[in-house]
Amino acid sequence: MFFNQSKKFKYSLLTINLQKILLKVISVFKKAPIYILSLNATTLTEFLYQKLIIVFQWFMRVGAGFSNKLKLGYEGRKGLLEELEMTFDSLSNGRQVAWFHAASLGEFEQGRPVIEDFRKAFPNHFILLTFFSPSGYEIRKNYAGVDYICYLPIDTQVNAERFVKIIKPQIVFFIKYEFWFNYLRELRRSGAVILSFSTIFRPGQIFFKFYGGFYAQMLTYFDHILVQNQESLDLMKTIGIHQISLAGDTRFDRVKTIADHVRDLPVIAGFVNQASCLVAGSVWETDMQVLIPAINAVENSIKVIIAPHEIKRDEIAGWREKLSGKSILYSEYEKKPGGNYDILIIDNIGMLSSLYRYGDMAYIGGAFGSGLHNILEAATFGLPIIFGNKSYSKFQEAKDLIAEGGAWAVPGSEEIVRLIDSWCFDQERRAKAGAINKNYVQSKTGASSMVMEEVKKRLQ
Repeated sequence: MFFNQSKKFKYSLLTINLQKILLKVISVFKKAPIYILSLNATTLTEFLYQKLIIVFQWFMRVGAGFSNKLKLGYEGRKGLLEELEMTFDSLSNGRQVAWFHAASLGEFEQGRPVIEDFRKAFPNHFILLTFFSPSGYEIRKNYAGVDYICYLPIDTQVNAERFVKIIKPQIVFFIKYEFWFNYLRELRRSGAVILSFSTIFRPGQIFFKFYGGFYAQMLTYFDHILVQNQESLDLMKTIGIHQISLAGDTRFDRVKTIADHVRDLPVIAGFVNQASCLVAGSVWETDMQVLIPAINAVENSIKVIIAPHEIKRDEIAGWREKLSGKSILYSEYEKKPGGNYDILIIDNIGMLSSLYRYGDMAYIGGAFGSGLHNILEAATFGLPIIFGNKSYSKFQEAKDLIAEGGAWAVPGSEEIVRLIDSWCFDQERRAKAGAINKNYVQSKTGASSMVMEEVKKRLQ
């Protein structure tokens, strides 16, 4: 689709939510019965989609002057198709092409186990990886597990036709979200095998609305969709989609792999120095407004590691002024370890998944804002988990772990203080909650194997 179902675009005020505009225009056209009678709803929606996707491409170009993320996305796509037309044949060198698409970094990490399993099973294939978002591409553009990485050109009819004609994929994987109409249609015309995995659907999504025929039509282009849960399976059947199966979530395989191959971080080990440690991962300003008073109020002596979701120097400086404990940035601490510091703030990207091994408890950010971030990385290391109580209900693992007693959704600072102090006082209680989380992750692994079974049926 033309938007990521998991989150709203956050590039800038110029970035538009095409779905909302589309529905607004449809509501206006409902007042013009002569025109509506000449077009059914699906045809009208497709017409508007094609126009609005061009408008979106134009807004990205204009917005590049105002937003760094938009600039990265625009510059990364500029001239890409022309470059691929000149070089892709020589790069792929006659090998069959497998194309994986991830919206951003989270979807890439979710799909990584399948990418790596595919490489092992089909070593002679040329693997292409595309991203929509700069936050995925810029961090993983040097990932060595594939043969070529680039941005996905915006989903106009012309771009989709050119891109598919250039890469000529044998098989295509869409990871979790993002169903792009023009790409799906061109891929279906090309005869490529089209799969989606770790996909999840909810009743409120547009596919299941009375006006959602155009969106539901996109799903018919897939050869098979491997969904995360039974609810998704049942919802798909209500709109006549039957090329589906229940496979689970490949994120569980990814976090297990991380735990099995975790990096040693001696600088972090030296900072913690066997003290009780809270790891606060993927935090935003809205999280820190609650977390800073809690850290300041905790009675027990603990170490705190804070990993912001985005590195904003001014924002971090503001946090340090409000924290009563002695804090230091990781970039400073690694140059001269030691000293009596209470709080270590990670000012780089890429360490978080390995930090949890040094923690005893975790706070995961996002749930006081637009949505909870990944709690499974902390869970797989056996940490009890705290997060905000505002925006977590879309995440099944969060609801499951709350019910099982391994995670807590809190409304404010007082509850965080109570939990941390209780875990410092009663380490057996803390360990029990952590074991619930670790066992939960282990019980959910295996989705990648099910995806690969489907792949092998299609390609062998």
